[in-house]
Amino acid sequence: MTSWRVEPCSAADGDALAYNNISAFWEDPTWVLSWPGISLEYLIEQSKKRQPRNLLRDRETHRHQKVVDPVTGTVVGYARWILPSEHVTLDDGSPMWPEAQIPDVSDEERQRYSEMAESAWWKPREDLDALDEKTDIVKKRLLAERPYIRLDYLAVHPDNKGKGIGSALAASGIRYAEKVGIPLFVLAFKAGRGVYERLGFKEVDRVIQDDSQYGGLGEYGAYFMIYDIVEQA
Repeated sequence: MTSWRVEPCSAADGDALAYNNISAFWEDPTWVLSWPGISLEYLIEQSKKRQPRNLLRDRETHRHQKVVDPVTGTVVGYARWILPSEHVTLDDGSPMWPEAQIPDVSDEERQRYSEMAESAWWKPREDLDALDEKTDIVKKRLLAERPYIRLDYLAVHPDNKGKGIGSALAASGIRYAEKVGIPLFVLAFKAGRGVYERLGFKEVDRVIQDDSQYGGLGEYGAYFMIYDIVEQA
């Protein structure tokens, strides 16, 4: 099995991440419901316009990582992490986890990326927001209990599932969390729950809803999982 190397991202990765990420989430039957009549190809093109601005947003708290195929050079996986607001800088003022922080760009580049993002069409179905309301209540309650490093986004291109790429990304976060002594939190869905469980995450709550009224398969599950540093020591 390939030993995947986790690498930092930059704003220049926007196109590659759009292709990887949207292709990955297109496999989620509930996520696809947000885009009736929209093709995968069109959505990827719109995401390409948005990705650089998204990567540069909230640089203080957000960290980004990718996995690149060593043979083809193609981005095959991506993870976004959110640091707790009280743990973003070291005592000397330098950023925590700097190797996973997006390099800053000039004001001119920021303006160009912002204009490009504003030109994108991005209008998912609004009625599906109702599915997130119960999930958000549980998430806010859990995150209020103590500081966590959040695994906010994990995407592996469908052509590369089952190759250990998602595990490599999650394991990178685990190594950093153990180094700084801060537990990890992830809101997992059915497709990724097993990966986190194998790595030592424990489920602490779940919300299962019926999405059939929106055209879904009837079960929309959200699983709240924690990697507790104390328990793993």
